[in-house]
Amino acid sequence: MEKVIFYTKEDCLLCDEAFMYLETLQHLHSFQLEVRNIYENDLWLEKYHLTIPVIEINQQQLLGNDMSLVNIEQFITNHI
Repeated sequence: MEKVIFYTKEDCLLCDEAFMYLETLQHLHSFQLEVRNIYENDLWLEKYHLTIPVIEINQQQLLGNDMSLVNIEQFITNHI
């Protein structure tokens, strides 16, 4: 099963929406979802604090401004 990493933080509406899409898509595509709060790791915070949410599959990333159900599903379909 493929792993999808989701970088997020608390109090982020765009993150909440993207997470909801990921949960929905998990029912259609088989993947393991790993959620990473960027405030739990200094490297994640430094790297992603301006771009969250970030979805990563096999070192390929979909960045914050591209988060829509259509874009997320296409990204997952193309990388899983």
